[in-house]
Amino acid sequence: MESLLLTLATPAATDGLARALAPHLAAGDTLALSGDLGAGKSHFARALITARLAALGRREDIPSPSYTLVQSYDLGDVELWHADLYRLGDPGEITELGLDEAFGRAIVVVEWPDRLGPALPARRLAIDLDFVRDLDFVPDADDARHARITAHGPGWDWLAPALEALE
Repeated sequence: MESLLLTLATPAATDGLARALAPHLAAGDTLALSGDLGAGKSHFARALITARLAALGRREDIPSPSYTLVQSYDLGDVELWHADLYRLGDPGEITELGLDEAFGRAIVVVEWPDRLGPALPARRLAIDLDFVRDLDFVPDADDARHARITAHGPGWDWLAPALEALE
């Protein structure tokens, strides 16, 4: 599993990455979003969900699932689940939340995927967001992020062409 490192100079670039990936995601796909607090995980998730809903002609408020842990969206042919597991007390709670079943039948976007422990799907697209530390080449470094994207398992053949569209 080879990783790809992208520099996202602005929040709009983060939105662009989310929009590039959104139309390709299907039932059974898991996006595992990692990074420090404030790294842009929720921003990325909202942009991705907004893009999927916009493709259906829908516009909705996308609340953070920080306190509810999970929000779900009906996309017609598939559900999209957005989970923020920062406050997950026990990995056993994923069964109570229904996440274990959602992994097989929905698109699942998970913030803080490390909280899942062994329940983290082996087949996933991992996106690690990090603050840009080498500030010299980025005009507004406070907003700049690195995104390290790693595909785990089969079924991600669409990824490279989708990312080429960003350049």
